Amino acid sequence: MTRLPEEPERAAPAGPAPKDSVSPPGEEPHQPGPPLWPQATADEARPDAAVPASAADEHAAAVRELEDRWRRALADLDNLRKRHARELERERMVERSRTAAAFLPVLDNLELALSHADADSGAVVEGVRAVRDQAVGVLEQLGYPRHAETGVAFDPAHHEVVSVVDDPDIEPGTVVQVLRPGYGDGDRQLRPATVTVAKRE
Repeated sequence: MTRLPEEPERAAPAGPAPKDSVSPPGEEPHQPGPPLWPQATADEARPDAAVPASAADEHAAAVRELEDRWRRALADLDNLRKRHARELERERMVERSRTAAAFLPVLDNLELALSHADADSGAVVEGVRAVRDQAVGVLEQLGYPRHAETGVAFDPAHHEVVSVVDDPDIEPGTVVQVLRPGYGDGDRQLRPATVTVAKRE
C-alpha cells in the first residue's frame, strides 16, 4: 500500500509582530515618548485650585480695607468743605463788621454837623469838609485811596472820560477836571475817576 507524502508545516502569516513580541537583536524595545502638551494635575484641573484659600482671604481683606479708607477720605473731604464754608462766611461777617465800625465816627461827625445847621454857614461847611476828609481816610485805611488829581495825563486804568475840552494851552490828553473822584488801585479799585480831558489833535 502506497503512503501519501506528509504535508509540509504551514508558515505563519506575515504581518506585524504581536505587542509582546521580542525586538530583534541589537534594537531597544520601543518606549512611548513624552506628551506634546503638559498635562494638568488633578489639583490644577479644579477651578477653585487657581488661588489658595489663604490668598483669596488676604485679597478680600485688602479690598475691604481700601473701601474703608475711601469712605473715610470722602467723609473727611465733606467735613473739610463744610468747615471751610462756615469759616469763609464767618470771615465775611467779621470784615463787614470791621468796615461798618470804621465809618461810625464819620456818621457821628455828620450828626454833629447837622446839629449846628443854624450856626454860621462857614463853620458848617468846614465841619462837613472835615467829615469828608475823615471818610476818605477810612477808605484809604481799608486799602482804597482817593484819586482826584488834575493836570495829570489821562490813564484808562484810573480815569473814565465823560467830556473833552478844546484848550490850546493844555497838553492834549491831560485831565482838566475831576467830576467824581475814584477810589482804589488795580484789582482793588472800587471805581475809576470820572474826568474831563483836553482834546487831542
